[in-house]
Amino acid sequence: MTVHDKFQMGGAAPLRGLGFRRRGSTALPLVAVILFLAIGAPAQTTNALSDAEIQGRRLAQQLLEQQPATNFVQNGVLTIRASKGKRSEIPVQIQTLVQGPVWQVDYETTGPSNRVRLIVLHEPDRPNGYYLWTGLEGGGIETDRKAATLSGKEIMKPFAGSDFWVADLGLEFFHWPEQKVLKKEIKRSRGCTVLESINPNPPTNGYSRVVSWIDGETLGIVQAEAYDAGGKLLKEFEPKSFKKVNGQWELQEMEIRNVQTGSRTRLEFDLPKE
Repeated sequence: MTVHDKFQMGGAAPLRGLGFRRRGSTALPLVAVILFLAIGAPAQTTNALSDAEIQGRRLAQQLLEQQPATNFVQNGVLTIRASKGKRSEIPVQIQTLVQGPVWQVDYETTGPSNRVRLIVLHEPDRPNGYYLWTGLEGGGIETDRKAATLSGKEIMKPFAGSDFWVADLGLEFFHWPEQKVLKKEIKRSRGCTVLESINPNPPTNGYSRVVSWIDGETLGIVQAEAYDAGGKLLKEFEPKSFKKVNGQWELQEMEIRNVQTGSRTRLEFDLPKE
């Protein structure tokens, strides 16, 4: 029985979560590690590509080949500030399970309402798998309950009403066929490679391209900008604050902003005290 079969039957393997860590005292966290699928870019002869495109594919491939080394769990809170100033908080647990080359990330809200669960499944040589359960106020997921399997434009939808879309949590844009290095640049005091990911067939409600500032030392995302189908800036993402835990710097808070609606969502992790 494959992992896909297990999800379709409603059975979920034990899972573990989100770990945004950095090596040493100055490196930004490996944001990419917790969400990436270890899968290569689509095949294409390199002699048909420019140097910038070859470099972009190599960088995307390098990012995609990363995966978490161990299982882990993190608890946090999604704080959503709507465009009209309304504020809401949603507790969330994020778990990651690593089983050899296959790994998955489980995002589950844990409050009394708006209970949803999303699993992003990563397997070598396969597209991301997205499995969504909703309406879990009645006690969670029964073993015989099937998840909704999301694909295409279905992943361009909010997770639990936040500004984080399902596609954001799977970092789907690194799997698009067009990847291009634009330049080297200092961003937030870090030496970065600016990577442009282009969606050749964007849905009307999705992204046409994403520009990411990739830290040259850690390969973590320092900042990212997503553009809508018309080419206008839609979202901005960046890590906001860090905390030292057991001698390691870990991401304490990150934010994604919808610049067109004025809404924003912060995800703050409940990190242990020193």
